[in-house]
Amino acid sequence: MYDLARSLLFKLDPEVSHELSLDLLGASARLGVDRCFKQESFATPVKVMGLNFPNAVGLAAGLDKNADAFEALGALGFGFVEVGTVTPKGQHGNAKPRLFRLPEHDAIINRMGFNNKGVDHMVSRIRKHHFDGVLGVNIGKNLTTSVEDAAQDYLACLEAVIPYADYITANISSPNTPGLRNLQFGDSLAQLISPLVAARQRYFEQYGKYVPLAVKIAPDMTDDEIKLVSDTLVAQQVDGIIATNTTLSRDAVNGHPLAEEAGGLSGAPVRDASTHVVKVLTEHLKGQLPVIGVGGILSGADAVEKLQAGASLVQIYSGFIYRGPQLIKEAIASTDAFVRQQTR
Repeated sequence: MYDLARSLLFKLDPEVSHELSLDLLGASARLGVDRCFKQESFATPVKVMGLNFPNAVGLAAGLDKNADAFEALGALGFGFVEVGTVTPKGQHGNAKPRLFRLPEHDAIINRMGFNNKGVDHMVSRIRKHHFDGVLGVNIGKNLTTSVEDAAQDYLACLEAVIPYADYITANISSPNTPGLRNLQFGDSLAQLISPLVAARQRYFEQYGKYVPLAVKIAPDMTDDEIKLVSDTLVAQQVDGIIATNTTLSRDAVNGHPLAEEAGGLSGAPVRDASTHVVKVLTEHLKGQLPVIGVGGILSGADAVEKLQAGASLVQIYSGFIYRGPQLIKEAIASTDAFVRQQTR
């Protein structure tokens, strides 16, 4: 059925089909009919960042920016769903067109620019959620907020969602917000993360609920830069690293008519780069922080490859667009077999 649905959706503008799909999924959850396509997961639970994940396969941030359809998406079998990126104030994002499919490469280029309805809307959606899995919230800054003042936006989002999120991710690696990736390095990274960690600790001390903080990084770094970033994150006492966001490289799609479109490239072309970052991170960290691997997963074998590189969990996005619910089922089965083998 998904092949038929995809053939119809792919005839539409990418952003139109994206919004239509989310609207339908959101409506199915509100009407309770999402139970009709619920896929039960019988995988071995995985404990990461102190949280119990029903399985090791999650949905990456970016698909459900406003938390309008996460319950229906969770019903497809994901062990965890990450919503966002959300900013303090709603914003339209970059000018359209800003989303492009490259089906010959199982890839997507996007320059959305953190388009979302704002953190108040998200809180209204996640306040009373009924998702059985783990819910992550991905936070960012508004376009009109300077990079120097970025910490204020991240802190506002964290404080708004922390009562309802199972974990929170600081997105400092989107290529579509000017200057954002500069926050990944040196004092800028420490100055951004430090108040978030402090706020997380205050919330824990006041309410007794510990909400892990992860940071999402880019694939476009040298090995030395990856190690420096990870050292800073360890020193700042974050709980995990998500590797990676989309890439600015076009090496894998050179010659394609859309290759020169600005934005981040995701899907199969980023698979090797993201897996390399996972490997460098885990070898350097030596167990100090867990890594969540994301980028280019289009099969169960791709998901296992991330675990073999050292990831504790995986997330999918572009692969889900191209392969649908079958990929979730396949990835869960493959990662579960890997996890079982490692625990024997």
